[in-house]
Amino acid sequence: MSVKHGFPITLSQAPRHIGALPEAVDLVVIGGGIIGICTALYAARASAKVVVLEKGLVAAEQSSRNWGWIRQQGRDPAEMPIMAEAQRLWEDLSSETNQQIGLTQAGVTYLGYNAAAMARYEKWLPHATANGVNSRILSKAEVAQLYPGLTDQPLGALHTASDYRAEPWVAVSVVADIAVREGVQIIEHCAVRCLDITGGKVAGVVTEKGRVAAPRVVLAGGAWSSLFLRNHGVALPQLSVRSQVASTEPLPDVGQSACSSQRLAFRRRADGGYSLAPNMTSELFVGPDAFRALPKFLAQLRSDPFGCRLKPAAPHGFPDAWNTKRRWSGEDETPFERMRILDPKPVPRIIAKLARDFGDMFPLLGTVRIKTAWAGMIDTMPDIVPVVDYTPIDGLIVGTGMSGHGFGIGPAMGRILADLAMDRPAGHNMTRFRFARFSDGTPMVPGPDV
Repeated sequence: MSVKHGFPITLSQAPRHIGALPEAVDLVVIGGGIIGICTALYAARASAKVVVLEKGLVAAEQSSRNWGWIRQQGRDPAEMPIMAEAQRLWEDLSSETNQQIGLTQAGVTYLGYNAAAMARYEKWLPHATANGVNSRILSKAEVAQLYPGLTDQPLGALHTASDYRAEPWVAVSVVADIAVREGVQIIEHCAVRCLDITGGKVAGVVTEKGRVAAPRVVLAGGAWSSLFLRNHGVALPQLSVRSQVASTEPLPDVGQSACSSQRLAFRRRADGGYSLAPNMTSELFVGPDAFRALPKFLAQLRSDPFGCRLKPAAPHGFPDAWNTKRRWSGEDETPFERMRILDPKPVPRIIAKLARDFGDMFPLLGTVRIKTAWAGMIDTMPDIVPVVDYTPIDGLIVGTGMSGHGFGIGPAMGRILADLAMDRPAGHNMTRFRFARFSDGTPMVPGPDV
């Protein structure tokens, strides 16, 4: 069967997963992105009765809006063993369906244009060696072989031939279908308003459609996680930044390895085009949480002071908009119902520049035509690694702040969250991903600068 080609999921699409709320389950998963869906799948494989409750549609937010990279390269050292597991799980999941998800082992490459960049790549290489990853430094001539016709003149590159790519909007929906096949119930257009807490412990959730009893809940709400926690008096310094992506019309092949250059990032798509994105730049809409979280983000700002553009205010209804409610009860309509899908708009000027820059880098392409463009809100943490841990609320586990890494690492983080929810060992050293690191005096040390 050929790959289904598509783009980020929109609210105009009808729900695929509907049904009546169960009265009681072993585990409620809040959020139908890659993290939530994989959590549910692996919990069901461990004989748990699981329901996934999604306020909008499965994979409609960042899980269908990301670049589609499944990479070891450039990862925080603490993430690398987990990422190795994720790549194995992606292979397994791809083999469990007759639907192609575009899973391709074509590598990832970071071009280096000066001695400082090449030094950063060399500094990261020992982490690859320690984890059995085949990353290496490419010469200028090897870069030219990898990307025929490239007019840029990098000094060299960091390259990991074993890294993968896939088509996000297809892959997450396919994993959801596998989960349903294995007994997971998924209900779209069903926002969880709040936790049902009895005696200081989670007893279930209250949704817009009623209550579900459960002793354990996993919050995998992406950009909405901090807002959900704040309603319960739990502070998490998570912010969300806008990133933009464009998809081109079919083009000649100028390189199979996904690439980060000084002007943009690009990867080959299964439909014959390329996905293009501004490289290493994002936009933060300043709201109340940005001021609250600022002290925790100072280390990140000092290490990369120009890596994020500040915008004065988020659009109406966004998680950190000035007018977004931050307190409500189970009887109230919530921000999650008012905005079913977080759908930030791309900036036409930025998208047009992507097309021009890609054409300048590869003149043999001729005019690069954009088929469509979109934006997404990336949930990020001060140290650029996620939170995957129990929370101060007994019975609530959180997996959020994937910091742009969620799609690739999703299957393994989902497996870990499922085991945490069932009081089983995570199978990895999770110290780096502790919830308490934001309150116990742990210094905020951002991940590798590659």
